[in-house]
Parts: sequence; structure tokens; C-alpha cells
Amino acid sequence: MPTLLIIHHTPSPFMQAMFESVVSGATDPEIEGVEVVRRAALSVSPADVLAADGYLLGTPANLGYMSGALKHAFDVIYYPCLDSTRGRPFGAYYHGNEGTEGAEKGVTSITTGLGWVKAADNVIVSGKPAKADLEACWELGATVAAQLMA
Repeated sequence: MPTLLIIHHTPSPFMQAMFESVVSGATDPEIEGVEVVRRAALSVSPADVLAADGYLLGTPANLGYMSGALKHAFDVIYYPCLDSTRGRPFGAYYHGNEGTEGAEKGVTSITTGLGWVKAADNVIVSGKPAKADLEACWELGATVAAQLMA
């Protein structure tokens, strides 16, 4: 069974709402045969990443960059997963009050190095997530999960 790994740093109510919407989309009953695994960015391991077939990444934009937790996750998994995860699909969602460009650039740089393939447009939210933002998060989760269906 294909596995979708959600690697997230969820330190705020706004990020929690986005995370829950992503999970809801990824686990929609119409998406069959895909196991969804959730890992906090500070606890993800190379084994988690190697066992997955696709990824969803969630991070706040802190001081113009991805969270330290997501950066730590990339530091831990990068070399052990470098050659074995090329070509796998991923999607990302970001929350920032001061802009997310630096976070997006950092994630893009690292995922490009890993050889991951962007499977859906980024979801970017500033301030409190509106209904449309949460729907976009749901779509992101559903889109990446659906691409893994056998």
C-alpha cells in the first residue's frame, strides 16, 4: 500500500487548522489504498521518509525562513534519503505573517536537491486562515494522496 508522509511543524492554532485540513483531504474516503502517516518535523527519521511514497510538508515562515524544526528534519533525512527518494511527489503548505518567500525558497532548494517532484501548488496563508485557505489545504492533501493511489 502506498504511503503518504506528512512532515509538519504545527506550533500555532493557525498551523493546526491548516494541518487538520491537509489531513482531512489526504484521508478522504474516496482516496483508497493510501496510508497516511503523520510525523512532527522534530521526530521524523530517515526510515519514515524512505518508507513513504510521497510527502506533504507544513511549516510556518519564521523570520523569513522555514521553521527550524522543518530545517532540522531536512538535515536529518537529506543524505540518508538522497539517492533513494528521487522522483517522489510532494506538496507544501506555509503560514506566515511577514511573508513566506524565504521559506518557500528554502524548501524548494532542498526538495530540488533531493529530486522530489512538486505534485501540487503551494498553499500559502497569511494571518488567520479563511475558509478558502482551509479548502486549499484540503485540496492539497487530497491531490497528493490521490496521486499515490494504485
